[in-house]
Amino acid sequence: MGRYVARRLLQMIPVFIGTTLLIFLMVYALPGDPVRGLFGDKGGSEATIAALRREYGFDQPILVQYFNYMKDMVLHADFGTQVASGRPVTEILGEAFPVTVRLAAIAFTIEVILGIGLGVIAGMKAGKLADTLILLFSLLLISVPVFVLGFIFKTVFAFQLGWLEPNVNDSMNMGELLMPAIVLAAVSLAYVGRLTRTSVAENLRADYIRTAVAKGLPKRRVVGVHLMRNSLIPVVTFLGTDIGALMGGAVITEGLFNIQGVGGTIFDSIQRREGTTLVGLVTVLVLIYLAASLIVDLLYAVLDPRIRYA
Repeated sequence: MGRYVARRLLQMIPVFIGTTLLIFLMVYALPGDPVRGLFGDKGGSEATIAALRREYGFDQPILVQYFNYMKDMVLHADFGTQVASGRPVTEILGEAFPVTVRLAAIAFTIEVILGIGLGVIAGMKAGKLADTLILLFSLLLISVPVFVLGFIFKTVFAFQLGWLEPNVNDSMNMGELLMPAIVLAAVSLAYVGRLTRTSVAENLRADYIRTAVAKGLPKRRVVGVHLMRNSLIPVVTFLGTDIGALMGGAVITEGLFNIQGVGGTIFDSIQRREGTTLVGLVTVLVLIYLAASLIVDLLYAVLDPRIRYA
């Protein structure tokens, strides 16, 4: 197990370098200049602009900028400075990430509980009315774009019924984060439900389930231990990869509900062509995604004891 974890950690290094380099190149390929953007329509003197470009290292070749950025990040945990505000990127990360982590955690909890719950019901009732209704519900969630779903939720539950706040004024208030979390989790919830439903329906016909029933085991043990343990393997794989997607996919949801998290900061960084801020945010997202993938792989051995790591 230890050698497997060490090998996976080593494999993360080229993935980490490749991802950050791609983001770095993408940002600097965009038109516009973050330094000139500071002065707006009035513009600044060429001498001032050149001095600022030299200060932020923008006068260096792109690969030199990337090398210096990575060196400061790895050796000093320095993610650079945001051009627009002059603040350290680590300070911006420290403000934005906790907000999005709270939002993603609520969305993930909803996704797991409702997605697996509905999937188990549909799988156990395959071909019956409950299965059909859950299938239609999941297709509806997948078909409706996130921004349309968010607009419907705000109109119905905030403006018409007055049950919830239309926007998030306090990111520490879990009640205010509930509606955007449901919107963020909606599509993933539908996929988890369909994955669970298919896996449960297939495993119900497996020999080991028939054997467990023939041995006279209680239904609760057959379903809770034998059926769920094998049926959850593909679902856990999806859930692991979806953690990163929830964190990064909050751009639209955070914009809809006026949440000042990672999504909103990424959107602002792209608009302002703030390469250092954007790379810093994406770097942390990549690390979260890689860590989640590693945890998922390790969970396989818990769910299926036949799996062993060299």
